Amino acid sequence: MSIPQSDVERRKQISVRGIAQVGDVNEIKKTFNRHLHYTLVKDRNVATARDYYFALAHTVKDHLVSRWIRTQQYYYEKDPKRVYYLSLEFYMGRSLSNTMINLGIQNSVDEALYQLGLDIEELEELEEDAGLGNGGLGRLAACFLDSMATLGMAAYGYGIRYEYGIFAQKIINGEQQEEPDDWLRFGNPWEKARPEYMLPVNFYGNVVDTPNGKKWVNTQVIFALPYDSPIPGYNNNVVNTLRLWSAKSPIDFNLKFFNDGDYIQAVLDRNLAENISRVLYPNDNNFGGKELRLKQEYFMCAATLQDIIRRFKAAKFGTREYTRTDFDLLPDKVAIQLNDTHPSLAIPELMRILVDIEGLPWNKAWNITVKTCAYTNHTVLPEALERWPVEMLQNILPRHLEIIYQINHLHLEEVLKKWPGDLDRMRRMSLIEEEGGKRVNMAHLSIVGSHAVNGVARIHSEIIKSDLFKDFYEMTPEKFQNKTNGITPRRWLLMCNPGLSDLISDKIGEDWVVHLDQLSKLTQWAKDPNFQRAVMKVKQENKLKLAQLLEKEYGVKINPGSMFDIHVKRIHEYKRQLLNCLHIITLYNRIKRNPSAKCTPRTVMIGGKAAPGYYTAKKIIKLINCVANVVNNDPMVGDKLKVIFLENYRVSLAEKIIPAADLSEQISTAGTEASGTGNMKFQLNGALTIGTLDGANVEMAEEMGRENIFIFGMTVEEVEELKRKGYNAYDYYNANPELKLVVDQIQNGFFTPNNPDEFKDLADILLKYDRFFLLADYDAYIKKQEEASNVYQDQAKWVEMAIHNIASSGKFSSDRTIIEYGREIWGVEPSYEKLPAPHEPRELTLKEN
Repeated sequence: MSIPQSDVERRKQISVRGIAQVGDVNEIKKTFNRHLHYTLVKDRNVATARDYYFALAHTVKDHLVSRWIRTQQYYYEKDPKRVYYLSLEFYMGRSLSNTMINLGIQNSVDEALYQLGLDIEELEELEEDAGLGNGGLGRLAACFLDSMATLGMAAYGYGIRYEYGIFAQKIINGEQQEEPDDWLRFGNPWEKARPEYMLPVNFYGNVVDTPNGKKWVNTQVIFALPYDSPIPGYNNNVVNTLRLWSAKSPIDFNLKFFNDGDYIQAVLDRNLAENISRVLYPNDNNFGGKELRLKQEYFMCAATLQDIIRRFKAAKFGTREYTRTDFDLLPDKVAIQLNDTHPSLAIPELMRILVDIEGLPWNKAWNITVKTCAYTNHTVLPEALERWPVEMLQNILPRHLEIIYQINHLHLEEVLKKWPGDLDRMRRMSLIEEEGGKRVNMAHLSIVGSHAVNGVARIHSEIIKSDLFKDFYEMTPEKFQNKTNGITPRRWLLMCNPGLSDLISDKIGEDWVVHLDQLSKLTQWAKDPNFQRAVMKVKQENKLKLAQLLEKEYGVKINPGSMFDIHVKRIHEYKRQLLNCLHIITLYNRIKRNPSAKCTPRTVMIGGKAAPGYYTAKKIIKLINCVANVVNNDPMVGDKLKVIFLENYRVSLAEKIIPAADLSEQISTAGTEASGTGNMKFQLNGALTIGTLDGANVEMAEEMGRENIFIFGMTVEEVEELKRKGYNAYDYYNANPELKLVVDQIQNGFFTPNNPDEFKDLADILLKYDRFFLLADYDAYIKKQEEASNVYQDQAKWVEMAIHNIASSGKFSSDRTIIEYGREIWGVEPSYEKLPAPHEPRELTLKEN
């Protein structure tokens, strides 16, 4: 495992700034060996590479622990308003590199490992991704945690510790196969179990009237065991907490089984209870009717609310501890953010606690609940909006259904007051939908029960006001806000692209890491040939590294001088990977038709997972792989065009792909992508975007100027107009011979000669059932791709545009997003001051902020 000198030199050249201190290096070596011996019970004779990774992770975690404890002590002493971010997904990825960077110890650790004869990059690759999310929503939650810690906010993430994260994707014969993501099989060095804070969560039972009000009785209890993971801020000694709940069976066994002598059955029944935290649901946008999913959502909300109330009560005032009993103070001390509707049961659960347990009158409890909770909407697709059958809620959460009915009754009274006699509006705004069986609309519950409702890009926030939640906006316009998403620059530039990071820091200093808007200073060097060459050199190094990885993983030799055209995200019809595939086939046909014609070589990479039950998405994956098989093995094509499907796309793979990208595909139908954050990651790393005016693309285009982005296709208004007049795909198919050929090739089995009917259903979707108007945008897409190819031939022009992309990324920092949430929703200000380091005396604690 010795590391070649050249690799060390390369890493030193591109590593994060800072000099490795001899004392630090020696201490790290000593701590590393101590963990190898005393934590892992190994020596260098028998230790495996994974043992070395764990010894390193524990060594780095040691640097976190005192900061973590001190941060929590500081919050206890100062009693600030706390932010609770509730999300069913946290797509954290790996922790080791990110932690070293945020603590500023990367150089010392790198040097220590080198002196020990170990390759730190090899050890980093052994860390399992914490894949507790499907994609954008979960990764956004992870970026937000990083920003809240970096901004010094007293913030907590709450979710579920899934035993199995998002499935591992294998491509076998071109088809997606799902394998369990057993990410905990070797253990997780970053988490700490907290059995002392285990809490009961109730299900089933019935509701009885008592002299003291309603009581939920005869319930089945499952315990929620918390696991805490540290979330370090950047260079400020703040370490916040992500608390994930794991389901545990009650300690006592069912005595009936013991009386029957069936001890084995009693033990097996305990395991059933623990299924609640067993597996993350893949995002198929259709959870209605899945009882386990409902249980997961309530399990997380119930455990979290108990924890929030416990912490609220155990307050400190001045020098004395006391139990806080005045719940009027709750909105002043607690902000609960619901990340989409998955945690929306927090609203009736908080009402149940305040009314049934704490004895508050309904109106007072409701006022407190609304002031405390806020809701982020992440989708406009109707099928993705959660609706739970009333019958299921009646069975599993009977008291909560009563509370929801009462909320709805009072809400509809207000609607009738404002619009007397408007029964149709009342039906549209009800929390209970009657069509197709009674169901609770969780988005409506979230809006009514929150003081703020936000979309995640300006265009998305306008759509929810003018269309999706139009009635609610007309009733309470003051609730509706926009909070354009962002990404953390620590992981998505500083960590994943150290070459570019150092180049930027050489030009403008290092403050951009926490003030990303400072990147705008780079504009002055956009036309500078020396800076252009330096940016191109970094990009080329990243492309070479990725090309080596792809050749090793897929056996496909790619041209590192080709345009790296990348489309990575969940596979879904609205994200239009199929449109990209139409373009690939078009390019292939053009090369075949005229092999000697000048063309811009391209390597098209598409990656992402399809939900296991999403037939069309899985078919699209197979089509891409079948097209790749034909294209990559055609000697006439050579290295002019290569197609690679990136298997098992995940955070750690994104960190390698994004820095190497030339062109980023963001081609969803206008009005369907709420925001996107992949688009921002590519922009920050100097890739140019080809995209529609959808989601955050709109604001990206504004920031960089339309001349620095390849925008094509229908606008939201044009899409709506096409829907109104009726979309006939055959009009486009018959009018464009090149398009007709492509669709015919898919339909007639050109790419699957052994099974000519393989993709007939995809052709049918394109021609008969397409909700996302691929053929209507095809011509504009092809023309814009031609423009991108032409610009790529002029490398000076391309890199100038790339520098403008980087320089205009400042708005898309998650720090900016979180500052806006803090000021406009939570009532919390950021703090850029540092807490004292572990070696500094605690008397240096900050002044109140």
